[in-house]
Order: sequence, then structure tokens, then C-alpha cells
Amino acid sequence: MRILKRRSGDLQVPSAAPRARTALAIGLMLVISACTTARKPVVAPPPPPIAAPEPAKPTPLPEANQNRVALLVPLTGANAPVGQSIANAANMALLDVGDKRVNLRIYDTAPGAGEAAGKAVADGAALILGPLLATDIRAVAAAAANVPVLSFSNDSTLAGGNIYILGFQPGQSIARSVAYARGRGIANFAALVPAGVYGQRAQTAFVRAVDADGGRSTAVVSYPRDPAKMVAAARAVTGFDSRSKAAGGAAIRADGTVAQVTGATSPVPFQALLIADSGSVAGQFLPALAKFGAPPGTVVLIGTELWNNEPGLARAAGLKGALFAAVPDERFRKLADRYRAKFGSSPSRLASFGYDSVLLVNSLAGNWPLGAPFPKAALSNREGFAGIDGVFRFTPANVAERSLEVQQISHGAITTVAPAARSFAN
Repeated sequence: MRILKRRSGDLQVPSAAPRARTALAIGLMLVISACTTARKPVVAPPPPPIAAPEPAKPTPLPEANQNRVALLVPLTGANAPVGQSIANAANMALLDVGDKRVNLRIYDTAPGAGEAAGKAVADGAALILGPLLATDIRAVAAAAANVPVLSFSNDSTLAGGNIYILGFQPGQSIARSVAYARGRGIANFAALVPAGVYGQRAQTAFVRAVDADGGRSTAVVSYPRDPAKMVAAARAVTGFDSRSKAAGGAAIRADGTVAQVTGATSPVPFQALLIADSGSVAGQFLPALAKFGAPPGTVVLIGTELWNNEPGLARAAGLKGALFAAVPDERFRKLADRYRAKFGSSPSRLASFGYDSVLLVNSLAGNWPLGAPFPKAALSNREGFAGIDGVFRFTPANVAERSLEVQQISHGAITTVAPAARSFAN
């Protein structure tokens, strides 16, 4: 895709000095002519006829021999930094693969995702990459008609038909971490999940994962992001009231504060606790968890894919030993270094969506005849695709299944304790 730029020249005004010299030269020539003896004029032969110019042939557009793909991301508004990162990474991938069979055009979804999709289809797009936000998918799907859409959202409920979901799934992250913990002898689990759609999906995934791996779920507590209610959620998930009552003491005062119990309180009923939120929110729970019998180091904390690449997470007090599963980061770190060298700023972690979606299209370009619909049946390839975020493939429900690594926070660093598989076994 070329961007033509108009260059405006500077209008130069001749100075008075050149005009004076010109007038002097003309006067001198007149004097010389007057002093010259008149001569018989020489008759020159007529000039040859000038051939009429041929009509200019239109320069073929670069996309004349290319299949057109649209990238729909926010380039203005609050999400512009993320959208611009995705767009920049997509262009980096185009340059890296050097494939001229695909023409990528970028459309801003901030003014209206449906309008952007409609414009893309009118421009001839046979495949849409994006949008970023789940709230934009329905509008894009309606405008896209029969054009496949590879969305960067993580809302799997919107997948199906021509809609594919590339976003990172919290359920996959939770299942990977639970399986890892079970493999190390942890049997009893509990969870704190935020109120809202993300928390509901995290809860469903958690219960299924614990059950599938033969573990036991002792409690799942939902919380709003309100400090007082987060403290209440920590007290509930630890079973503090029932444990204190069993110890024989009146642990809760009338004002809700904790009184000293008379007997020994039993340990919390779980060995691992999922906090399905950002690492910073998980850190906010630590004082309350310590107060109610689960201080740092006594239980294994489990995060989600939201922890991946979160600034300052490795140095967070109290999170030492915590686990979370996410896409492998090694290739992204290298991409981020190149991105910074090229654009002078750090990319969003979601920039990999732009890069990997272009790699996916490039891998299928050889089987995509010019002017034909995008071969979406190839997206169901069980061997999957490889990219910056490791290997992935689409399930029959059109959701990206990813190979994840398990990472652990320790000694001010985040280390990989279980690498991601490099291919799918089946």
C-alpha cells in the first residue's frame, strides 16, 4: 500500500537586481543591432510535422493483482494507541513476508465500526481483520455480509458463522494453570472473580477446569471493585466466619472488625486461589487475605492472561510464587524491540494480533485465487498456525485455541515454569 504525498513548492519572486540587469542587456542588444549592417535574411526549412501524442495509459493500481484485506482498528479516540500498535505491527508483517499478493487497507473504527466495515466491503475487501472491541462485532458482522471477520476480541459468545475470535481466552489460561497446579499435588481450589461478564466466564472456566482435573472447588466469590466489598469477598472466600466459630471465639465485632478468637483457627480450606483480575487488583486483596488466614506464601495465587506483560508485576510485594498462563512472550519481546527501533515507542501487547493475522493471511495466500472469496475453510486446519504468540488454531466454534506457557513470579522476575507446546498433538 503506497501513500502518495503532495509536496508544495515555494513561490520565488525575482529581485529588483536581476530585472535591472535584464533591462541593461536588452538596451545593449538594441545598440549593437543598430550598428550592424543589414543582411539578407536566411530562410529556414519548415519544421517536420509534430506527431499527435498517444493517449496516456492509466497506471495500473498496485492492488490490481492483489486480494484486498481490511484491517479495522481504532485510530482515534481512547483506544487509538492500541489500534495504532496493531496497525503498525500488521505493516511490519507485510514488509517481513514480502508477499505482494495481499493489499492491506486500514480503517478507523472509532467513528463507527459498522460504517468502517461497510466502506471496506465497498472497497472490495474479501477479508476483515478486527475489530478490536466486542461491542463492535455485531455492527461489523452486519455490514460485512458474507465476508469473513477475524476479530481481536476475546468474547467467544460472538463466534460462529463468518465471525472468528482471535483474542486471548481467560478460560484457556485458567484451565492451563489449574492443570499445572494439579500436576504438582494441589487438590483444593478457590476463586475470587470480578462482577461482570469477564468474571462470569472466568467462574465457569474455573469450575470446569477444577472438575476436569479431579480437583475440589471450595468457594467461588464474586466482588465489585469497591475496597470494602473486596475485603468482604476475601473474608467469604477464606471461610473466616465459619472457621472462627468452629474455633470457639466471637471473631466478628458489631462494627464488622475482627476480634481475637480464643482458640486455634483452622487453616483456609484451599491450597490455591484464583484471582481472575489484573495483577494490581490481586495485590489489593493481599492485606485482607492475610487478615483472614491466607497470608502470602501460605497458598498459591493464580492469575489469568491479564497478568501477561503487566508493568511492575514481577516486583509486586506478596505475589512471589504466583502462577499465570499466557501466550509465550519470547518472540513478542523481539518484535517489541524492532517496533521501538522503528516507531520510537513501545507497542501494546495486543500488537501481536496485527502481526499474526497478517502471517495467517500470508500462509493461505497461495490457495487464494485472485478475485475469489477468502478460503475460510482453510481456517479449520487442525495443525493450526504459528505466529508471534506461538501456535494457535480455530476450534469448530471459531474460537482461537492457543498453546500457553505457565509463568511464575519469583525474585523480582517472571520465569517460565512450563513451556508452551510448539505444535498441537491432535
